[in-house]
Amino acid sequence: MSRFWSPIVHALTPYVPGEQPKLTQLIKLNTNENPYGPSPKVLAAMQAELADTLRLYPDPNADKLKAAIAAYHDVSPAQVFVGNGSDEVLAHAFQALLKHNAPLLFPDITYSFYPVYCGLYGIDYRTVPLSDTLEIRGEDYRQDCGAIIFPNPNAPTGRLLPLAVIEALLDEHPDQVVVVDEAYIDFGGESAIPLVQRYPNLLVVQTLSKSRSLAGLRVGFAIGHPALIEALDRVKNSFNSYPLDRLAITGAVVSFEDEAYFQQTCQAVIASRETLSAALTELGFEVLPSAANFVFARHPKHDAATLAAALRERAIIVRHFRQTRIEQYLRISIGTDAECGALVSALKELVTG
Repeated sequence: MSRFWSPIVHALTPYVPGEQPKLTQLIKLNTNENPYGPSPKVLAAMQAELADTLRLYPDPNADKLKAAIAAYHDVSPAQVFVGNGSDEVLAHAFQALLKHNAPLLFPDITYSFYPVYCGLYGIDYRTVPLSDTLEIRGEDYRQDCGAIIFPNPNAPTGRLLPLAVIEALLDEHPDQVVVVDEAYIDFGGESAIPLVQRYPNLLVVQTLSKSRSLAGLRVGFAIGHPALIEALDRVKNSFNSYPLDRLAITGAVVSFEDEAYFQQTCQAVIASRETLSAALTELGFEVLPSAANFVFARHPKHDAATLAAALRERAIIVRHFRQTRIEQYLRISIGTDAECGALVSALKELVTG
């Protein structure tokens, strides 16, 4: 009964998330979830929060969480915005900061939610092609624009843009907002957050879903100049005053307190990524350098879609994108060493058998 839809709905092409299968006994390497659970201290704190107070609304400003993030990243709470996952934070940024008369710039191969938000909010945009080696080049963004956004490391490629290039972009675009989406930065990159003190046009967005193993909790945040944060707050408070519940706030706060567990799990993922990359290379795959909790790889002699389907028959799920330039790549999330080993064994049968 689409005749009841608002006019804008007819023109939308919604984002398609990675599959969340209902089947059990799968090796699930398709949605970049952390193979290690949250800190036990996080779980204990959330359990303690399960009390009569759940009848009360949470703090609409999540001040405890903002204070924890500010302390961790050495900024003021006025420079912190929090939301229901980084996707919501990004959505508010698109509406509050990225809609201008000139087009928004982002890579042609990147997080596919960006063009979706542009469609939802009526934002004119222009994609900037990655290099032949699927890298973001700062010099390609030396053009007129209303704003710039890109992930670092980029997704789905996993390639990292050096901080010096980001700083050059900020210098070259002093009158435009530059949003750096750092969903995967903790797996080998250097955050741009320290630059916010010198660049009022920089907004850095992060999530607790990946490196802090809290994808099911839905917590994201942004750090930037207080004026940028105020714009996000104005949109948020016109949309949903209570985006984070009591359990999410409590768990997120404690995740920043257990630094030892955070570092331990990040290093475990990094080590597994390097082992997997070497094993895939040994099998003849071309593996892009990755600073994320996934690798992006292709085999010159085997079709990616065919490999993905064959892996699925073996109860192993990876991500395949039917998209120009990358249709022969597989994006493989880093699992446990046992899961990665099972993947390598299956691929060895498929590419050498």
